[in-house]
Amino acid sequence: MSATDLPPRLTRLAFHGPLSEARAAHLVARLTRHSPASVLDIGCGWGELMLRVLEAAPGAKGVGLDLHAGDLARGRRHAGERGLDGRVDFVEESATGTTRGPADVVLCVGSGQALLDAAPGAEQATTLSATTAALRALRTLVTPGGRVLFGEGFWQRTPTPEELAAMWPDARADDHLPLAAIAEAATDAGFRVEWIETATEEEWEHFESGYLADEEEWLAAHAGHPLAAGIRARVDRHRASWLRGYRGILGLVYLTLIPVSR
Repeated sequence: MSATDLPPRLTRLAFHGPLSEARAAHLVARLTRHSPASVLDIGCGWGELMLRVLEAAPGAKGVGLDLHAGDLARGRRHAGERGLDGRVDFVEESATGTTRGPADVVLCVGSGQALLDAAPGAEQATTLSATTAALRALRTLVTPGGRVLFGEGFWQRTPTPEELAAMWPDARADDHLPLAAIAEAATDAGFRVEWIETATEEEWEHFESGYLADEEEWLAAHAGHPLAAGIRARVDRHRASWLRGYRGILGLVYLTLIPVSR
């Protein structure tokens, strides 16, 4: 069975997260105000936001780190289509302990865990200590006067046991922090918080719908396919997890951070 028999992956999404075109434009304008020369994207996926930063900062070069080869290939293809392939590298490697920095702009959106030690036997960190450790790692990766964009999930309110049971497997009330605790962790890690903005319900709906749209369209046309039952079960489970579980409860904050001078 060839890959052409299967649904395409995430082709309906520009960004792998709840991020609108308008918000992306504001973020890019803020991150490029000081004409950065270097950009580092942690857990870049296909690196759409990094590519837009590079387009807005013509003198800059970028490096994106991720472990998903398919997403990296998509990023390289998009860079080539936009004439950026000579200014950006998509690298398949872990970000834990990376020496790719420091950079003038560091992007880490939904990828803080990529900076942490996940080796077998590593001590299990609390959510607060893990978030603080990720932010401290980011502090070492940004140049003086640079900017970090840190995107992180947070609880808009404490979920009920019933809501947790409808989310991802083994979801717990301490899986995420409240927003204030994330901002405080950023200052404790050596940053000042230049800007705080959170994904809207409309951005979440666009992301969650786009996340499943390719597979939903494929399922409608391939009900008898040998793999349809498994794909349908996974898609239905994800949609229920969102609508019955974390919709309106899980938020995503975008923090623009400035390193404090040492």
